[in-house]
Amino acid sequence: MALYDQIIDNHGEFLESLHHRFLDEERKSALQNFENLGFPTKKDEEYKYTNVKEITEKNYNFFPKESHNITREQLDQLHLGEENFDWIVFVNGKLHKELSKVSIENVEFLSINYALNDEKHKEVFDTYFNTIASKDTAFTNLNLAYCKYGFFLKVPKNVVIEKPIHVFYISQNQEENTFYNTRNLLIVEEGAKVEVIESHHNFDSTYVLTNSVTEIFTYPNAKADWHKLQNDNNTSYLIDSTFARQEKDSLTTVNTFTFGGKLVRNNLDFIHNGSNINSFMNGITIIGKDQLVDHHTAVHHNFPNCESYQNYKGIFDGNAHGVFNGKVFVDKLAQKTNAYQQNNNVLLSEGATIDTKPQLEIFADDVKCSHGCTVGQLNEDALFYLRARGISKKEAQALLLYAFANDAMQNIDIEPLKEKISKLLAEKLKVDLEF
Repeated sequence: MALYDQIIDNHGEFLESLHHRFLDEERKSALQNFENLGFPTKKDEEYKYTNVKEITEKNYNFFPKESHNITREQLDQLHLGEENFDWIVFVNGKLHKELSKVSIENVEFLSINYALNDEKHKEVFDTYFNTIASKDTAFTNLNLAYCKYGFFLKVPKNVVIEKPIHVFYISQNQEENTFYNTRNLLIVEEGAKVEVIESHHNFDSTYVLTNSVTEIFTYPNAKADWHKLQNDNNTSYLIDSTFARQEKDSLTTVNTFTFGGKLVRNNLDFIHNGSNINSFMNGITIIGKDQLVDHHTAVHHNFPNCESYQNYKGIFDGNAHGVFNGKVFVDKLAQKTNAYQQNNNVLLSEGATIDTKPQLEIFADDVKCSHGCTVGQLNEDALFYLRARGISKKEAQALLLYAFANDAMQNIDIEPLKEKISKLLAEKLKVDLEF
């Protein structure tokens, strides 16, 4: 049975297993929308270069086994050496407090499953939940119909969370291919600050499909940073859709670092709802073999005097396939907009490919917008310069590639995360560097 048929057949049993009464009708409506849309094909413009047939033709278990035997040593290997961080650990969809470390105070933090069943949070969820996530795509509708795992975090006015929060989604001890629909909701009120790191890990040889939706609300003078560390194994699929709505004078950053996973699709939408907003999107992709990574970004400039910055770097080897489609929409009211978008790529083999398409739609006349993309190979003059100083060809190539990717992580102010990304870059590029 293909995934589409499983989704339709399992929904009744799934609803019976939950008690989110104020979401039942929304779930049914989302499933109907999904039925009408169906999974995207290469005939759909948004998936022209990304074929999800490999994902959708497999069978999956919708009810993962909760039992696990994750050890502290295994968890320690996933950490960034962050002694002063907080961390939240989900194993097979369930939040495990005994594996987590949460010291944050004066905030509302709950698993999404608990929050959806807590009557006192109904008003919050009526106000925020599923209000900015797209209603027009198959995967977001599918997530709403089946979401159960994930977290809800609300940071009150003027509260500054000093420690970054690392959220781990782990799948282990699953005998069948497993399907997770994770849902995250982050609300950062006026003057508040928070930094989140998100990572997914499959410990089994069976396939894991994660369909994740995150909604971020950043209020005036607030700052929200969300870092996605995607370094899963080759039996993992990830469809990630993140939506961020910003109010005036706010700053929101989403950094996406992709090194692993068989097929990864990142959908990222920023919505400006005020003036003097800053939005930052950075990405580094290094993949090989037959991996596919697709970044689709969109920034909606709806008010004047706002800035957005997109910088995505890609390095592709083997038969890897990269896709980048970045969109910037500037409304006629959004005068004095400053929007920058750049996608640079290096192909290391004849089998590697990249499809890149930066787009601008500008309806205002007093703006500063730029976009560009490059696809090429390493600079031969720079290689010669390094080799003339006694550096081997392989080492010289790795050093140039490291420098090429490095500027996309310059705005990371979490030192352990920056070191981890640097080490992953070095490992992928097979270069010995000191940190």
